Amino acid sequence: MMRLAVLKERRADEARVAAVPETVRKLIGLGLTVAVEAGAGLPAGFPDAAYAEAGAEVAPDAAAALAGAGIVLKVRAPLAAGEGEVDELSLIPRGALLIGTLGADKEAAGRYAEAGVDAAAMEMLPRITRAQSMDVLSSQANLAGYRAVVEAAGAFDRGFPMLMTAAGTIPAANVMVMGAGVAGLQAIATARRLGGRVSATDVRPAAKEEIKSLGASFVGYEDEESRAAQTAGGYAKPMSAEFLAKQGEVVAAAIGKMDIVVCTALVQGRRAPILVTEAMVASMKPGSVIVDIASDAGGNCALTKPGEMVVTGNGVKVLGFRNWPARIPAAASSLYARNLLTFLTTFWDKDASAPKLPAEDDLVRGVMLTRGGQVVHANFAAG
Repeated sequence: MMRLAVLKERRADEARVAAVPETVRKLIGLGLTVAVEAGAGLPAGFPDAAYAEAGAEVAPDAAAALAGAGIVLKVRAPLAAGEGEVDELSLIPRGALLIGTLGADKEAAGRYAEAGVDAAAMEMLPRITRAQSMDVLSSQANLAGYRAVVEAAGAFDRGFPMLMTAAGTIPAANVMVMGAGVAGLQAIATARRLGGRVSATDVRPAAKEEIKSLGASFVGYEDEESRAAQTAGGYAKPMSAEFLAKQGEVVAAAIGKMDIVVCTALVQGRRAPILVTEAMVASMKPGSVIVDIASDAGGNCALTKPGEMVVTGNGVKVLGFRNWPARIPAAASSLYARNLLTFLTTFWDKDASAPKLPAEDDLVRGVMLTRGGQVVHANFAAG
């Protein structure tokens, strides 16, 4: 029987785990033996006993979990030499299939090839209908959008909904969401459920109707460039300086009236665009809150300090926490684990009791960085 290993996440600010007891049972049902490193699920609320009850072996350390493993599940890229106390990459058996969000780039692909690991970077999954149930970026962004609004409500010194009391009325919070992708749309929905008056902006042409369908108002500048601002994969394209200047004027006029701004805008493979300038922050009322989900990519707000909450000179709180999905780790782990399970079961060969990953398949071609000691992904292969 093939052995599947689930490792503890050792990178900073990471509380998720790549398998939960529910998915362990299903992995065992495929004919796998599952080893979970001791303590792997604790930060997300899944104790070792729950994994043991599900049928997993609880291994005392990474080396024991990985011994003889043919498949390795991770949330983040395994630590390499010099990155931490444990060189996880060197412990993965040559020929093993590593599945996770692996920080795909040319350097990482080279490391996996040198280690002889077949690496599947789930963040590279094509955004097509067939892939929706295994789309880790979407599942995690959805929870990040929800958590961002919850954090905003906690940091905001007044109430979200309109509160009518005998002593007077507290108005509803004015909320703007920057970016209407998966995270942004969930942020809109959550802010609406909490009773906020919500508006949103996005450069992509399809976003206007999506924003309105959730009961929010659309704020933005529209021209020919904005009508072609979306890639075939559904991501926002980089926009010209001229467009961004005009968009900025429209947004600046609205931001000064906002109590809460939630920033979610990302451009795949690039630094997050600056959408909220210092001047815009200065125009906001004391006690206002900016939540920057894009902080890991540098942030959408000019004053974001990744990993920190700062209070500006005019009393605006800027929340730039890292790894927003990990701030809701139990739910994020459950969805992420199901994404990986779906990927494995989609390509599971029942006769061989092993995954079969045909190189010509669109999904496989999208995620596989390395195979057989060679870099195979078109974005990173030499020549």
